[in-house]
Amino acid sequence: MNYRHSYHAGNFADVFKHLLLTRALVYLNKKPKPYMVMDTHGGIGRYNLSGEEAQKTQEFEQGILRLLEAQDLPAFTDDFVACVKQLNADSAPSDITQYPGSPWLSQALMRAGDRLIVCELHRDDATTLKTNLAPLKTQAKLEVLAPQDGYQALSAKLPPREKRGLVLIDPPFEQTDEYDQVVTALNAALKRWQSGSYAVWFPIKDPVKTAAFYDNVAALENVPKTLLIELMIRTPDEGSGLSGCGFVWLNPPFGVVNELAQILPFLQNLLGQSAGASASCRWLVEES
Repeated sequence: MNYRHSYHAGNFADVFKHLLLTRALVYLNKKPKPYMVMDTHGGIGRYNLSGEEAQKTQEFEQGILRLLEAQDLPAFTDDFVACVKQLNADSAPSDITQYPGSPWLSQALMRAGDRLIVCELHRDDATTLKTNLAPLKTQAKLEVLAPQDGYQALSAKLPPREKRGLVLIDPPFEQTDEYDQVVTALNAALKRWQSGSYAVWFPIKDPVKTAAFYDNVAALENVPKTLLIELMIRTPDEGSGLSGCGFVWLNPPFGVVNELAQILPFLQNLLGQSAGASASCRWLVEES
């Protein structure tokens, strides 16, 4: 494994991913019954934006820094922004040094009685993940399974005893068969927990591969309603580096779906780097 998220922490893809994650958690919190969140690829939990890797690319300047420096932010950003500020002791936007990964954000918003399961396969990252999450005074029960293959953990941990919750699948996509691994994992997971909410983040690089991925998810046996959400900060032929990303979301939270009409134009305007920026959503599989 060569991928290191430290180079990309806080970039546009993280802002997209983590804003939608926090909104999902907010809606899960609206019901009193406890829930489970499983993060199959937890990384190291939080990231040092002043470190060598982040400073080499400075991708966070076109992501989280844009958000923190924006004026008159809409209310749906409040929880995400509050988490980032909490981690940075309310520093000025230009002075932030830490960025929360999905495990950190989840534990910050989950409640007593809820349960967070975090997996990470890479041995060195697993050690750092445990170190970064250990001092947190989370209300939720925390289970760090590391080193652990997140795909395999799905079979071991589903269905959750809480009977409701969210699975975040956010692999690095450095393996040539990663899309196939995701589809295989979803197929197995749905057999164990068909009513679960599964949010799969993916980069938009190869249109042929992504189109095949959409088709393969839609063709899964007993696949529930599934939403496709895409954000492009420019057209693929403009500039280098990642130009877009998305979520394939099985059983998406109703509240999040309703908010997308406001969230997506906001993200397009905030994070777009050219006139070719776009944001969209459509049902891959409609409710039967």
